[in-house]
Amino acid sequence: MTTYLLRDVSPLGAERTDLLLADGVVAQIGTGLDAPQDAVVVDASALVALPGLVDLHTHLREPGREDAETIATGTRAAAVGGFTAVHAMANTTPTQDTAGVVEQVWHLGRRAGWVDVFPVGAVTVGLEGERLAELGAMADSAARVRVFSDDGKCVHDPVVMRRALEYVKAFDGVVAQHAQEPRLTAGSQMHEGVVSAELGLAGWPAVAEEAVIARDVLLAEHVGSRLHVCHLSTAGSVEIVRWAKSRGIDVTAEVTPHHLMLTDELARGYDPIYKVNPPLRTQADVEAVREGLADGTIDIVATDHAPHPREDKDCEWAAAAFGMTGLETALSVVQEAMVDTGRMTWADVARVLSTAPARIGRVDDRHGRPIAVGEPANLTLVDPAARRVVRPEAQATKSVNSPFRGRELPGAVVATFLRGRATVLDGVPCDDDVAVAR
Repeated sequence: MTTYLLRDVSPLGAERTDLLLADGVVAQIGTGLDAPQDAVVVDASALVALPGLVDLHTHLREPGREDAETIATGTRAAAVGGFTAVHAMANTTPTQDTAGVVEQVWHLGRRAGWVDVFPVGAVTVGLEGERLAELGAMADSAARVRVFSDDGKCVHDPVVMRRALEYVKAFDGVVAQHAQEPRLTAGSQMHEGVVSAELGLAGWPAVAEEAVIARDVLLAEHVGSRLHVCHLSTAGSVEIVRWAKSRGIDVTAEVTPHHLMLTDELARGYDPIYKVNPPLRTQADVEAVREGLADGTIDIVATDHAPHPREDKDCEWAAAAFGMTGLETALSVVQEAMVDTGRMTWADVARVLSTAPARIGRVDDRHGRPIAVGEPANLTLVDPAARRVVRPEAQATKSVNSPFRGRELPGAVVATFLRGRATVLDGVPCDDDVAVAR
């Protein structure tokens, strides 16, 4: 394994120092470290070091929709975005609702070698919301699943949701809920509000999200279990989670990069690139989720990376698929929305994009670790001063449905290290090194 000396880097934006990465761990920290023979020396004098990013919400599409993404292409994109671990959502074909399917995804992730892939198990069979899936078998499998979600669909039956919350307590699991009351959102196309009324598109009301979150935090309190709220998007949802936490309910929540930045005003052009579930909300909602992330009400940023083939997006709005890519732009969006506005520090970024998601997903024995001697060398180096224009066709993901196309964003991932092995260096994927490591 190659030894790397990161010269004059700033861990979490703090005082500059040198980091020696050897044998898969952070071997030494200090100024003026001597470079071992054959070590690769990286001039990191303009860079910030973060613990490798962890995404709790990634759609890799394999098995079943390899036309949109594969585990190999999706995890390569994750590495380019600074991630060292992703949680692969269950809405594949076949659904990740058995031990056999989650083990297949886990093995494919190991074979790809770009990041660690942790499969998310379905809560119900086929995501149909009727019968619990093999939760215990998935938890006991080689993949050791701890996060369960029917994301893409809501576990709308309160009895089924209660049973799931009770079941996962046995192995310290968490149910990650896609909060969407289906009867309030039938046929919906975008956020319900002034813009939807003017455009004549069926609205997705904020209360459809908020009602499910309110119900589920009470269920979690009742059974004493862990609940995670996926892609929270409204000001009301922030207030409900804040209230639940004040009562000591074991609830965590995530916000996506696009909900930190974009609003429903973008739908005025009827460009399906901005069609997503939950929908882009109002500027007031954007401000509320930014405040919630800054004050800790919202625990993490998760990408909800949702790739689609061109034909599923290059069509009229009503026929287009919901979803946006996000792995390669997430860190830049967080920098623009939260760091450059003074709401968060780089230490806060490490918390919401690495430490907290690793803890919620129960992989914090390997990821989201502090940058300290003896810890796994899962690291991301970012250049905060860089500026770049998003060009989806040049990205590593297989799909091009980025809502940030043509937008200039701050920051650039310069390097990503997975257990001391460079998966990205000088902003370029290390294809040969990853192939050798397999």
